Amino acid sequence: MHGAYDNFKAPEHDAPQTTRTRRPIVLAYAAGLLSAFALRLAYTLAIPDTVAIRHPRPPTVALQSSAAHHYPPPSPTNAFPDLFPSDVGHAGPTPTGAEPAVIATAPSYPFHSGAPHLLAPEALSSSDFDIFTRWGNLSPWFSVPRSAFGLDCGPEPPQQCSLTALHLLHRHGARYPTGQATYGGPANFFARLTHSSHSWKARGQLEFLNHWSYKLGEEILTPFGRQQLYDLGVSMRINYGFLLHNFSQSHTLPVFRTESQDRMLSSALNFALGFFGHPLDGKYQQLITIEDHGFNNTLAPSKTCPNAHDSTKGDRAIPYVRQWAEVYLPDALARLRPQVDGINLSIEDVYTMQQLCAYETVALGYSRFCELFTEKEWEGFDYAVDLYFWYNSAFGSPVARALGIGYVQELVARLTHAFIPSHNSSTNSTLDDNPATFPLDQSLYVDATHEVVVLNVITALNLTNFAVDGPLPTDHIPPNRAFKTSHLAPFATNVQFQLLSCASSPDPQIRIIINDGVVPLTGLLGCPVSPDGTCPLSTFVAALHELIGQTDWAWSCLGDWTVPPGTAWNTTTGDPPPRAL
Repeated sequence: MHGAYDNFKAPEHDAPQTTRTRRPIVLAYAAGLLSAFALRLAYTLAIPDTVAIRHPRPPTVALQSSAAHHYPPPSPTNAFPDLFPSDVGHAGPTPTGAEPAVIATAPSYPFHSGAPHLLAPEALSSSDFDIFTRWGNLSPWFSVPRSAFGLDCGPEPPQQCSLTALHLLHRHGARYPTGQATYGGPANFFARLTHSSHSWKARGQLEFLNHWSYKLGEEILTPFGRQQLYDLGVSMRINYGFLLHNFSQSHTLPVFRTESQDRMLSSALNFALGFFGHPLDGKYQQLITIEDHGFNNTLAPSKTCPNAHDSTKGDRAIPYVRQWAEVYLPDALARLRPQVDGINLSIEDVYTMQQLCAYETVALGYSRFCELFTEKEWEGFDYAVDLYFWYNSAFGSPVARALGIGYVQELVARLTHAFIPSHNSSTNSTLDDNPATFPLDQSLYVDATHEVVVLNVITALNLTNFAVDGPLPTDHIPPNRAFKTSHLAPFATNVQFQLLSCASSPDPQIRIIINDGVVPLTGLLGCPVSPDGTCPLSTFVAALHELIGQTDWAWSCLGDWTVPPGTAWNTTTGDPPPRAL
């Protein structure tokens, strides 16, 4: 490639001349230098120092401004789609190979570390402490330790067992904060700084706030979040690609499900691109269910459950989070408050700084807020998130079981190859009674949802090993606690229902794997204590029928019941107070 100076030719040196010939040239050269110096001096004296800048400085961000970069441009001037087709033919050889089947053929299962491209603060990155696993639902998904849920086994099938089908439920990828926050909330903190009635200035560790700008959007996926779902799709194809043989033999396509929210659809499509590769046409069918009030949807069940939107019933966690924040954050507040003049930082402000660390990191790759806290304070934040989801979306919520039971009904329908007999929850009869949109004979199902729904489903399945520490206290962290949101519902969390055929048993077996951790099924009636987490499919289904019969969706979601705030009333099953006899 030619540069700007490739055709430039240096002047050749003339041959030596006589002294008389050189003298006029030297005098003329000296006169030229004096003239140039005089002109430069006059120019410098005439122009003020503040204006005489040789190189433009980079633009500075206004104090506490917000930044949003809108891409792509709405009307690009160089867009010529006819000149840039996506397919010009001449693809070369395209024979395919065998489908991968790592989970069925490899001696072990690949481990997922969770946070490529994200940068941890230097003060914590040199130790064994992994900050990315201490953000609760804001953590990127990672493979939990092998025995995290009490069973010393991995996702690979047990000896003498082969995998026959997979039902996958996963969460969307990393996103920007949601628009509303009852406690904390990055946008609320930004508004507090910009709307302060007093001028303020930060120093020390917080000096960066003087020039900090708010760069977070709202609710849609971040670039890292897109990558998470693409990678999850690749991972599932590498492990379970052999299940596609069944579709080739039956001349059918898989049906995957997601919802209409932007981050949900984007997550599903990125997963599909990782699983199938580009282009997607003709490789699968993507069902997009409507996520809005008035539409039955098991992947967004709160939309038809009014009690879930009653703060005294569906949003009970905030007092617990406040109480715990007063326990674990006073040292951080005492350390940070003196570093800002003009604003009296609160415990809630400090808690929000921890949220900003997580949100900025998964959106921008790094955050200065992460540098402000100790390992112990990050452990405290992780538990604060546990409290929030335990009391709002899991075993401590009076509506959690009802919100998750619709998906359990769909799971039973798929496992038994029979349509749902009675639509008495969040199930959608229009979609679930149609074999085109709700097929019952496939070996691979993929559903995308929210973290709250994953926790609703875990509760509705009665996976009691996660509830043994409940009700969760607000004055200390239970040692070796079983319920950890970072293990159960991080960004891109994935729940695998594996169907197995085992030589040791004539009956099909099933087991549940959450983020590569095998879950005991002893909370399900009749499921045995098993070292590898398996339960006979017929026993599993019978237990789910029992749970469905015990769940009163109408009372939980529509009933006129009340619960007092705080610890005066609690549940560890996700149920409301019973109906009066």
